[in-house]
Amino acid sequence: MTVRRTGTTTDAEGPAALTLKSGTSWADAWQRCLTVAPEAFRDDRVLNLWDAKWQADGRVLPATSPVDGTPVAGPPRLDRATAHKAVRAALDQHRAWRHVPLPERRARVAAALDTLAHHRELLALLLVREIGKPWRLAQADVDRAVDGVRWYADGIDTMLDGRAPLDGPVSNIASWNYPMSVLVHALLVQALAGNAVVAKTPTDGGVACLTLACALAAREGIPVTLVSGSGGELSQALVRAPEIGCVSFVGGRDTGAAVATAVADLGKRHILEQEGLNTWGIWNFTDWDTLTAVIPKLFDYGKQRCTAYPRFVVQRQLFDAFLAAYLPAVRTLRVGNPLAVAAPDDPYPALDFGLVINAAKAKELRDQVAEAVDRGAVPLYRGSEADARFLPGQDTSAYVQPVTLLNPPRSSPLHHAEPFGPVDTVVLVDTEAELLAAMNASNGALVATLSTDDRATYDRLAPQIRAFKVGHGVPRSRGDRDELFGGHGASWRGAFVGGELLVRAVTEGPAGERLPGNFPDHHLMP
Repeated sequence: MTVRRTGTTTDAEGPAALTLKSGTSWADAWQRCLTVAPEAFRDDRVLNLWDAKWQADGRVLPATSPVDGTPVAGPPRLDRATAHKAVRAALDQHRAWRHVPLPERRARVAAALDTLAHHRELLALLLVREIGKPWRLAQADVDRAVDGVRWYADGIDTMLDGRAPLDGPVSNIASWNYPMSVLVHALLVQALAGNAVVAKTPTDGGVACLTLACALAAREGIPVTLVSGSGGELSQALVRAPEIGCVSFVGGRDTGAAVATAVADLGKRHILEQEGLNTWGIWNFTDWDTLTAVIPKLFDYGKQRCTAYPRFVVQRQLFDAFLAAYLPAVRTLRVGNPLAVAAPDDPYPALDFGLVINAAKAKELRDQVAEAVDRGAVPLYRGSEADARFLPGQDTSAYVQPVTLLNPPRSSPLHHAEPFGPVDTVVLVDTEAELLAAMNASNGALVATLSTDDRATYDRLAPQIRAFKVGHGVPRSRGDRDELFGGHGASWRGAFVGGELLVRAVTEGPAGERLPGNFPDHHLMP
């Protein structure tokens, strides 16, 4: 464990010690949860929600906040048999809910959105405490969930025209990084479309935030099931159970491949968003001021998102100009404890990112960087802990300073896989063929960008980049509301989502309908 002391002096020779922002301790957040949703929180644990009741079952694992090592609520992990009971109960809820008239479903979802918005600050604080999001990004995660589902509620009549709910509930297994804007958003849209919903809390964090959000939704009569447990223990119930009508998964390729095999064998509806190495290509380009301005934004949340850009593929003859644009930008990054302030009542600090999800991930990244350098990668930039904002004596084991490496060796995971942390790699190329090969290193990605001055060059090369969205000199994102989302190659399996496609993915349409997506027997773009 790495613990360092910083900012502990108060005289003219050093900075004043930082302190914890008032009202942001875990004890403060927990007490507010107990007050807002006493049915879902006990004095020492969160509960599972199944069969329309909050249940004090499951083995609670210890957990700590990556922000500073403070003990927090751990997931109450169910065993396989109980998970099957929960899924069977969800099917009973589904059979009733699918016949609830759409106006009533919409009214209940709208009421849930109102109460989520009312408790926006508590939900955001839980995101900061449990998964380390800086305050600005935590608020944005809540807002995107609420605003996104409101958009669906306003237009759901047209989207459901000629369609019906699935035969069973939708099972949701998602990564920890966007509990609200990805997972809660999906749950509420799926329910709006007439399905009961089942969700597994991510193992690495976010259990209290999700528990609070589901408690607020369940109060409005929305058929939500929320359970905790290991993927291996619960997969038989949440993926393979015949009661499940659709599996929605967001996570890594290894776990996603196992889910993909299971749903393919069963012929089950599925939406599997998996990681890919999203790349940013630089070819015959001169607008360096624009690139400099965007670099800090690409480090939002320490690049712990599915649409982060950790790889730059740069034309060799432009490498000097690229460095002149990139290095000044990366040196401006503000890193540290997202709750550390100069005075208790100060605003939350304005940070680009704080930490990675846990100390184990931080160690993995440091080890990968060290190994890559030992095997020939060239360090172009390393951030300094001396410039980061920490509380005196706090646990800093989950913090990783930004790093940029030139030409990681092919044997390194940093060459071909998404690091999911603040580590950039740069690869130099000499020809367009090399550019495309380097940008397609991970056999499919969710997003990519090509910066080139010549529009004709972009139009010619972009279709050869294996990403669902390709920007021309601008980053692409997962998107909101009517923007579609999917992936190419191994980055996506099953139905595409976003806009009307999300509703189509979790409903039945005309006989013989082929959904846009990446399926074993067809790949159909929208």
